[in-house]
Amino acid sequence: MVEKRPPIVVVMGHVDHGKRTLLDYIRKTNVATKEAGGITQSIGAYEISHRVTGDGNQIREEKITFIDTPGHEAFSKMRQRGAKAADIGILVIAGDDSVQPQTIEAYKILEVNKMPAIVAINKIDKPDVDINKVKSDLAQTGILLEGYGGNISWQAVSAKTGKGINELLDLILLAAELENLTYNPETSAEGFILEANMTSKSGVVISGVLKDGTLRLGDKVFAQSASGKIKSLENFAGKKIKEAKPSMPVLILGFTKLPGVGEIFSTKLQITNN
Repeated sequence: MVEKRPPIVVVMGHVDHGKRTLLDYIRKTNVATKEAGGITQSIGAYEISHRVTGDGNQIREEKITFIDTPGHEAFSKMRQRGAKAADIGILVIAGDDSVQPQTIEAYKILEVNKMPAIVAINKIDKPDVDINKVKSDLAQTGILLEGYGGNISWQAVSAKTGKGINELLDLILLAAELENLTYNPETSAEGFILEANMTSKSGVVISGVLKDGTLRLGDKVFAQSASGKIKSLENFAGKKIKEAKPSMPVLILGFTKLPGVGEIFSTKLQITNN
């Protein structure tokens, strides 16, 4: 038995092209107010709800998980291990600065990971933006957008005013449908570790994102270099929960020592270096 799961998205691109601003705008406008107000610490990822119009003009809520820090350390570590942290990559390009070396580097990373890419042409609120130049510059590097000789989806956006953001979220959900993202609720829980910290109050605190199965309070959990038993589970807003489903960002207490960032964790027994 398989069920649909929300997409996990990473935002990449050249420095100063607006990755952070884009993520901040999406978080502030799409995370429920009560949840946004409850976020007291970053756990490396967050979940949003996006309203879409379905058949018969019915409005439904669809969830999307964003890895919170562009170029997050865990994402890099998982690439090195050949694992796939995210399902979809957003390539942010400033409309007034066009293609830069890190733009091409980021796209190649998405290509190597066989991850669907959506291009967000940002900063369209600025007067010197030239979208056609961006498309042309991308084409010269072999990145062909829809309507410009290729099939890569794109959206013009302003992370400052919010223009085009809803359409970008629609494109993410469309890409997710094409990827047919599913999970098995009955299988062993498995996810990846985004952050691992030792605290004086709670001991080892792990933040991660679940990719498969159902993670429950009291489960034994194993990573490559550590293991433990789940004493506490929290969602990204700091609310205590009894179980987590893919693609939820979670805070886990119960590891006996610090596992490595980017490691896979699972409720299935595996060899650790304890």
